[in-house]
Amino acid sequence: MNQTKRLIFKLAGLEKSFGTYNALKVSKLEIHPGTIYGIIGTVGSGKSTLLNILAGVESQTSGTILYDDQVYKKNWFGKIAPPSDVFYSRNLELSSSSQTISGYVLSKFGKKKNVIENRYFNEGSFKNLWNRKIKDVSPGEINWLGMILACEVDPRVLLIDDYGVYFNNSMEKDFRNQITKMNRTLGTTIVLSASNDNSLKHFASVLVYLDHGHISKIRPGVSRKPNRNNRNYKTSLNKRPNKSNQKPKVNKPKS
Repeated sequence: MNQTKRLIFKLAGLEKSFGTYNALKVSKLEIHPGTIYGIIGTVGSGKSTLLNILAGVESQTSGTILYDDQVYKKNWFGKIAPPSDVFYSRNLELSSSSQTISGYVLSKFGKKKNVIENRYFNEGSFKNLWNRKIKDVSPGEINWLGMILACEVDPRVLLIDDYGVYFNNSMEKDFRNQITKMNRTLGTTIVLSASNDNSLKHFASVLVYLDHGHISKIRPGVSRKPNRNNRNYKTSLNKRPNKSNQKPKVNKPKS
């Protein structure tokens, strides 16, 4: 008896239109658990629209999207209610909040507030953000704050739009280390979008390239390492045939 592949997201015949403009048309896309995906495309390629649909911020015009083999539920007003274990860095609730950043972090993380302050807001220009109202900060600062929350909430699925667009090299390296650590130690499924693959190709396992709303190609990342928390990886390792007098070579994940 054949076992059905376990998927986090399954997209089929997915389309999103804004009036007469067809922003997205994906015939098929499967996202597996415990894997890092990079969505690559220039402005207008549909990558933000795709992440908005995965996050439940927008609904598709036609086609289906399944999360754990289930469609997203809707509330009485017809608005999508995505699962609480899916976190989107472009959080609309966050960007419209009248709370200060310190107050928002306290409401979300409680006693961990001081740890987060010391970790991210203890020096440089970011120190001045701590007591500012969220609705008054710039889009770049909102993006950065969303990235911080993404790394601290420990979701099952993490969605990050415009990865690295507001970062310098040092910041990108720090966040990359945190993201890969989440993936390897917790098995977090991560989907990130960027305008090019300069950064993502070094730590994403799968790169999905979009062009005018269509998937133009899918490629493996340069540094494709197995995830021991991924059930698919364990199954494939057990089935892998050994060569004579050789043991299968397995790259150990970094701690």
